[in-house]
Amino acid sequence: MSLDINQSNLYLLLPSKVAWLTDMLTEDKSISIVDALKEIYSSETYQQLENEDSKTWHLGPVALYQMLANT
Repeated sequence: MSLDINQSNLYLLLPSKVAWLTDMLTEDKSISIVDALKEIYSSETYQQLENEDSKTWHLGPVALYQMLANT
């Protein structure tokens, strides 16, 4: 059994990262969950997050939120 993260299994980590970002966005911006998800999925931060080579998936929710806010 392989425990390495690679492009073919990275999708397993993304839902929890997106959930954290969604919670932060809805609270900080007072927007709906749907609007928060639209903002996340259309962001440069998410493009990096879904690319294993960027290693962005290593980052915690606060760092990812800062990246999202600065793009």
